[in-house]
Amino acid sequence: MDPGDPEERPAAADPAADTTGGQDPRLFLQTLQTLWSTRELRQLREEAWKGFATLDDPLATLLDMLDASRGFGGQGPSLEAWVARELERWLQAQPRPGPTQGDPALKPLQVRAVRLLTEGPLSLVEPLVSIFQLQDADRSPVLAHIHRLHQEGKFKEAIVLGTKLQLQADLDVEKMCVPLLLQDKVDLVERYVDSLPHLQRRLLTLMDSWCQPGFDIRVVTRRYPHVRLRLERLSPRALGRQVLRLLEQFGLDPALCPSVLAQQRLAALRYLCYKRLVERTMSQESWAELVQDDVAMAAQCALDLSLPEERLPATVVAEMSQLRLQERTAKAPSEHRRDDCYQLPIAREDIYFLASWEDLARHEDALLQPGQVVGVDLEWRPSFGAGGRPQVSLMQVAVAGRVFLLDLPRLSSPAGGQAPQAFSQLVSRLLSDPSITKLGYGMAGDLRSLGASYPALAQAVRKLQGGLDLLQAHRQMRVADRPAPAVDGAAGPRGLSLLVQQVLGKPLDKTQQLSNWDRRPLGEEQLVYAAADAYCLLEVYWALCREPARFHLPGALPWSLGLGCSERRGTQEPPLQKASASPRQVRSPEDAAPEVPAQAFRVVCDNMLGGLARTLRCLGVDVRVLHSGEDHRQAAEVARQEGRVILTAGLPYHKLRAQVGAGRCLAVDCSLKAQQQAKAVIRHFNVRVTPADIFSRCQACNCDQYLRVSKDVMKQLVRLSVQPGGPGGAGSEAPHRDGEQETGSALEEAPEGCTYDPPCRWLEDTDLQTRVPATLANGTRLQLAGIPAGVLRRPGLQHFYCCTGCGKVFWEGSHLARVTSNFQEVLEGTPRPASGPS
Repeated sequence: MDPGDPEERPAAADPAADTTGGQDPRLFLQTLQTLWSTRELRQLREEAWKGFATLDDPLATLLDMLDASRGFGGQGPSLEAWVARELERWLQAQPRPGPTQGDPALKPLQVRAVRLLTEGPLSLVEPLVSIFQLQDADRSPVLAHIHRLHQEGKFKEAIVLGTKLQLQADLDVEKMCVPLLLQDKVDLVERYVDSLPHLQRRLLTLMDSWCQPGFDIRVVTRRYPHVRLRLERLSPRALGRQVLRLLEQFGLDPALCPSVLAQQRLAALRYLCYKRLVERTMSQESWAELVQDDVAMAAQCALDLSLPEERLPATVVAEMSQLRLQERTAKAPSEHRRDDCYQLPIAREDIYFLASWEDLARHEDALLQPGQVVGVDLEWRPSFGAGGRPQVSLMQVAVAGRVFLLDLPRLSSPAGGQAPQAFSQLVSRLLSDPSITKLGYGMAGDLRSLGASYPALAQAVRKLQGGLDLLQAHRQMRVADRPAPAVDGAAGPRGLSLLVQQVLGKPLDKTQQLSNWDRRPLGEEQLVYAAADAYCLLEVYWALCREPARFHLPGALPWSLGLGCSERRGTQEPPLQKASASPRQVRSPEDAAPEVPAQAFRVVCDNMLGGLARTLRCLGVDVRVLHSGEDHRQAAEVARQEGRVILTAGLPYHKLRAQVGAGRCLAVDCSLKAQQQAKAVIRHFNVRVTPADIFSRCQACNCDQYLRVSKDVMKQLVRLSVQPGGPGGAGSEAPHRDGEQETGSALEEAPEGCTYDPPCRWLEDTDLQTRVPATLANGTRLQLAGIPAGVLRRPGLQHFYCCTGCGKVFWEGSHLARVTSNFQEVLEGTPRPASGPS
């Protein structure tokens, strides 16, 4: 019988054919299987519901169908699970009298359902639990099955089954969760302890114990020799971040995790000590105020960093002596005036601190004058706790000749009378008025913090109009121009301070950045710093408008920018203005570096810079990339042994720079795209790149040795690789069919003397170890599967190139034209773009 024949569908079968008085479950399942294979889901649902209605005992019939099925363990969606879910929906939509909890008729059905749970796919768990009310059934068989899964190393299946059946109370949380944590499957662990505070506390206590000083995670991993570990996610720092996130997510007391909190406080103190005593960009008063609440940890931090006691508070020095460690006597440099920094060009009396409704009313016209340009900035007390965003304390609004500092806690306080409403209305009008240009730097993040701190302003933040983020302009400048002096230095300016230096000649003084902005009254230095932070935005904007060409920016400022677009990946940036002179920037004599040819320039990148590595290889640079298991120590060793320059996007920059010397290490700006990073590196190290360098090195493996292969030989190799009986079976190497659209680009006409012609010899028979599969004498197998069939038929294409290192195959296309065009300003003697390898 054909189960798909309408004349012989099982729905019309004789009811006597089945002991249930309804359909034969096998025939019913066959009918649904036919429709399932055609993916006619609407008809499938109609047929299933019609069949359910003919069943005298749908629950028993479902179990009969599942027992009769042989589809368990298959890949992809399961018909059995779909039928179970549909029956669950059908029962909910059309309730019928049936056995209830405690009914003797339900118990044998529950026993059968539990057995199916231990034999079938996980997708059956939820519908069977609901249909057969398994929450209170005898679940000892399921517990035994979970323990068996655990013993077999099927940790994911075990924890999923335990979660869906809510068996957490009967299982050991550490036994269930540890293997998943080792595999970085924290999401499964989160679901396992969801809504169970006692298990959440036990989980976080366990994770916190892994963060104790001196704890060796390998002691735990040895118990699971067959688990595929994610060791990079098991470092105390990575685990600490997970613990802090879960503490906030579960709403638990941070004191539950003392090791992580100590780790976090120590990291914060190290940072503060570095800012104060190494970088010297923080005042003594601000530093002492922030560390005074944790004297013991500050003393330990000072000892770890060998900080001079003469610059430490007396309480910290006393605590250090109690630790019985050797004292350090080196003195930190004394405070000095920052005359080398940006100076606020307005008088002190032009800085207004607004803290009441009367203050707002007095200066409302100046703040909301239509058509003006204002600089906007925010300040908040630095917070190193486990909480969310810090509470914004101060909002600075700079207009020409004046700066207004808005005391946000006072103005938004319900005790402020009319102030909260007046404040909310003023800020809303300021942000929503498209005629007022609002300048910021990293504006999207600042406004998100403002909306989170003061919910009454959240709607106004989302309706911002006329916003211009100078971070966008700064990124364009850093693409078009060489890095500023000391951009790779330990104490070099960053962010807005760097932009101010590049445009106005001097950086911002950031010594008050980490001061206590919740303190009232604010100190005089804080007031001047806050005013300068906002007013410098105006001066930078005016300078960019006056001389956009000097900074390689479009002539019309401001260009159209959406709020926060500078922070979204893949956002289209404004086009660069092409320089009329040589595309390469000439360094001044005092900071000029000796020119180095691209193919002689050798670097080592950390594994966060994979895109930059491929782009530099595209330009002919010798690039080695660290593996995921290697850390900065390997980078320094490789740099010393192989004479390479270190490129890093991580935090260990200062350690690396100390190990390899000045000028041998560069911290790469991760906010830039790979192409922009490559241009900055080329300019910084004065690398000479010529058109002949492009694609002289394999982007995949860094090899610079190619073999040229004629089209006829390549056709033969491809044809042999797909013959029946060859490796992998017919068509395994080249799945492309005649007439399909090729993935390569159409050949472009290259100008005379500018074609892709790397120095390499022709492939000879002696270069091949075997032809099936096509393998070079050094054991490298050619990657023939990546060649579209259409490329082999392309007219004018005479030869291919194969990398002797990895076997990747290249051919002439439009890629070289695009690369040459994208890097035209850093190429020596760039001709009109030509065709190149695809």
